[in-house]
This record gives sequence, structure tokens and C-alpha cells, in this order.
Amino acid sequence: MLSYRHSYHAGNHADVVKHLVQVAIIDYLLKKDKPFCYHDSHAGAGLYSLASEQALKTAEYETGIGKLWLHQAQSPALQSYLEVIKSLNTDEELSFYPGSPKIAELMLRPTDSIQATELHPSDYPILASQFIRRRYSRIENQDAWAGFKAMLPPLHKRGLVLIDPPYELKHEYQDVVAGLKLAYQRFPQATYAIWYPVIERAAIEAFIRELVSTGIKNQLRIELCPLSDTDSYGMTGSGMLVINPPYTLADTMRQALAEIQPLVAPNGDWQVHQLVLE
Repeated sequence: MLSYRHSYHAGNHADVVKHLVQVAIIDYLLKKDKPFCYHDSHAGAGLYSLASEQALKTAEYETGIGKLWLHQAQSPALQSYLEVIKSLNTDEELSFYPGSPKIAELMLRPTDSIQATELHPSDYPILASQFIRRRYSRIENQDAWAGFKAMLPPLHKRGLVLIDPPYELKHEYQDVVAGLKLAYQRFPQATYAIWYPVIERAAIEAFIRELVSTGIKNQLRIELCPLSDTDSYGMTGSGMLVINPPYTLADTMRQALAEIQPLVAPNGDWQVHQLVLE
């Protein structure tokens, strides 16, 4: 099933929390001179026009980046995130939004490597075209879990692996658990950032318990929910389960989420909790 297109959802509140976490982790990895690898499991098209037919049809970006675009950020993570977005937009008009692989490309150094897999036949060539001139990059039209087998571990000893499937099918939750076990076995020193939607609270809590029950240590949960679980049907929020997070990440995200909550989720809630110790 390949119906999911992120172009309908680019820049929404789920992207905000996902990319805030991504930017904060990359900022931390950049503090050391030694190169690292960024691996993106479900990369999408990489860059999205907010004036496209798909983006305008849903206008979901108005619930996310649209609330923050002109905000004067105070927290370092939010400052870095907004600087990345602004680097793609030449004036005060918000026209483009980067997906996670594009954010990595904009932030990483020439010596760092980027790996990405995307299975959608329309999105893959758009994504691949953006990395033609980048020396240390490997972009494959491949299933995410096959990509773990083919590309992990990378040559670099440090890295960030971002896992964010669309969760259109029920088995994708189990696929994430199995895929994480495979990737972690091959590349245990990496930081793993797993995005998840909050659609049905009981189901997502069961999913989190499964991730905890893998026995993998040092798991941090970060979540932003603009709506309460009972407010409406559909995605009320989303979160990131981060394995091997930078030691600064919990405090960094508490500061960032406290700042954006009045803008993006004034009637909602957020949490940052250490689920499994080191």
C-alpha cells in the first residue's frame, strides 16, 4: 500500500515536534569534529511547497509551522529549527517546508553522511534529485527494513536513525518494533528517534510498552498533543521515542515544548519522560 503522501501533512504540529527533536539531536552531534551518519527510514520527497494543491487542500501547516513562523524563539532548539525553515524561504512569506532528509542536508557538514530510503514511486525520484551532488549520500528506492539490512552499520561510529512510517496499516507498529531490534543489533551506539501518532490512546500506550519491553536501555519519551484524547476522532497529537538520546535532550525539549505549547497546543498538553534508564 503506497497511498500515503506527506505533501498533504507537511509542516503540521506532528512535523513540528518531530523536527524539533531531530534538530536538537543533530545540533548535539555537530558539537564533535568526528563525522556521523544520518539515516532516514521513510524519507518522503524531502522538500514541500506549501502552495501545492496537496498542501492547500488540507492546510495542516497552519496548525504547526504557521503558528511559529513569525515567533521570536527563546529556546535554543526552537531557534535552530526556525533558522532551518527560514533558510528555505527568502522573505517573510512561508512558501516551503523541509522534510527530515532535507533538514539533515541543510544541517550536516560535507564530511557527514546521509542515508535514506523511500518506497513511493513518485516521491523517490524527487528525493534522489536533491542529493545528486552530495558526495556522502545514499538514497535508495527501498523498503525501510531492507534499508537497515543494506546500510547499517555505516562507516561512521556515531549517528542518528529516524524512523517515521505513516502507520496506515496496523502491522506497521509491529514492523517498527522488529525493525528497531534489527537496526539496534547492527548499530547499537546510534541515537534512534521513532515518531508515532496519537490516534487511540490505549493502542499507543501498548505500542510504547512494546518498545520498552525490547530491553533496550535509555529510552526517552517526548510528546505534544494539541487536543485531548477525547476531543475528536483522528490524530490528537504525536510523539518521539528516543533511544540513546543526548544527555541534554530532555531539558532541551522541556524548554522548547513549554515555549511552543501556548502557540501550537493552547488547549493541549506535552510530556517529556525518561521511560528506561541508561
